[in-house]
Amino acid sequence: MEPMFIAMVGDHDPDMVAHRAVPKSLGLSALSLGRPVDAVWVATERVAEDEEEALGHVDAIWLVPGSPYRSMEGALAAVRRARERGMPFLGTCGGFQHAVIEFARNVCGIADADHAESNPHASNLLVAPLACALREVAGRVRLDEGTKIRAAYGQEWIEEEYMCGYGLNAEFRGVLESHGMRFTGRDAEGDIRSTELPDHPFFVATLFQPERAALHAHTPPLVRAFVHAATTVRAPAPA
Repeated sequence: MEPMFIAMVGDHDPDMVAHRAVPKSLGLSALSLGRPVDAVWVATERVAEDEEEALGHVDAIWLVPGSPYRSMEGALAAVRRARERGMPFLGTCGGFQHAVIEFARNVCGIADADHAESNPHASNLLVAPLACALREVAGRVRLDEGTKIRAAYGQEWIEEEYMCGYGLNAEFRGVLESHGMRFTGRDAEGDIRSTELPDHPFFVATLFQPERAALHAHTPPLVRAFVHAATTVRAPAPA
């Protein structure tokens, strides 16, 4: 079988826990599915410089943790490419944050939607500091029925690890939902922890980092579902 090519979009740092976990989680998922996967690091600056050269050969995109990215525009371009072309997409932590920003800018028409970490004085801070930062902690998340993430885990409540200080500004939830984004996971207090696009073959983003399970020798269910989508969904060629 030919390998599926998955782009790990982010600014690779071997000292970052998530960056050690991401390729390991992909490897475990590919092994469990019996499908070859070729995962390649793609820097955000490279996407910004030449999106087609950077991502034209890949089957799926994972926007990995590590914000602020060296190129926010490169990160957003990767999200938009996956969203518009029906390519399987997974965003975790910073990937979640930038997935909602891209949707707000290019679908909801909030052109100046921004991130408090990289632009704290922006007028529309779609991503804002969490009331209580989630740094090196684990927490329970309730998943909605009838969603791709619920299907991946096969259960209502899950527990996942975080390394995150920013999340969705709740003031923008309504406008995002009115344009088709579905928020699919919440913690015990009702705060948003995951989202997806129901009409997309596979577009899922989480504030938590499911890849970290691989560091405990467990295959992350969501990463496995993402890899499965990469092996079965072929994005159409651009018109």
